[in-house]
Amino acid sequence: MLLLLLPVFLMAYISNLLAEKGFKVHLWARQAEVAEIINTNRRNPYYLTDLQLSSSLVATSSLQEAVEGSDLIVLVVPSHAMKSIVSELAKVTRGAPPMVSLTKGLDPDSLKTMSKVLIEFFPDARLRVAALSGPNHAEEVSQKIPSATVVGSVSDRTAKLIQDIFMTPYFRVYTNSDLIGIEIGAAIKNVIAIAAGISDGLGYGDNTKASLMTRGLAEMTRLGIVLGANPLTFAGLSGVGDLIVTCTSRYSRNRAAGMKLAEGKTIDQISKQTKMVAEGIRTAKSIYQLAQRHRVEMPISRAVYQVIYENKDPHDCVRELMSRGATSELEEISRQ
Repeated sequence: MLLLLLPVFLMAYISNLLAEKGFKVHLWARQAEVAEIINTNRRNPYYLTDLQLSSSLVATSSLQEAVEGSDLIVLVVPSHAMKSIVSELAKVTRGAPPMVSLTKGLDPDSLKTMSKVLIEFFPDARLRVAALSGPNHAEEVSQKIPSATVVGSVSDRTAKLIQDIFMTPYFRVYTNSDLIGIEIGAAIKNVIAIAAGISDGLGYGDNTKASLMTRGLAEMTRLGIVLGANPLTFAGLSGVGDLIVTCTSRYSRNRAAGMKLAEGKTIDQISKQTKMVAEGIRTAKSIYQLAQRHRVEMPISRAVYQVIYENKDPHDCVRELMSRGATSELEEISRQ
């Protein structure tokens, strides 16, 4: 079986996981020099540079060459770039094979989930599209530290196929038919993680962060229900599981971005300090717009948006969150 991952130099751990299972993996990179380094040195030049890559993994800068003969397409691209990448992919792909997105965010223009972007360009592939998400930091998966994830698809057959492909003794994969719930949870947890990072950066304690995470989960559930998700999904790996690790881990780029915001750094300054993308920065605007569109109350997500895009003082946001009117916890979970 041939597999294609995009844009592979960022997700070497996933490509290596599949290659070590015996799959021949084609990697596509926009930059020819990146592909050459991977093929020559068996190393990712930018990320997890100590990871020895399998010889079954072949990188190329030609999208057409990479996609030819592939039986599965795995997309790992920043959410804002997904549409342009998929549009290129559609030009060189006839009758798309199953496709799985590992991207955690929304398209900034249409506010669509990544699976909906895929279906936009491959309308006949609705039953062959999936999303994989969970508490899966690359730094730990690459070391084969036990981790779990979930794959969602409206097709049980597609979900089971991808489950079998990705399952290893150290990477356990569950299935879930709630595709929208998995993708919404994956997007919102990054925004809440920025809030957690701001809290840490301001010097607040564990009580504050636990409160943010819990109320953030309520926001995630509220919006998810309105969009047609199963609320139980948010109690799973792609919901609370990913929320916990992204809000607390030293590897979390979104938490780190929040800490820098608390220090007074701008988004431009934060972006220049790292090659890796903190998806929650752009997703904060998308979630804010989506909540407004559906009239869903999401005060924590709104506060993150205001800090990033309206230069609001984080201390003012905390005061406003803490002084909101008294309410019932259970009633608020379902309240729009």
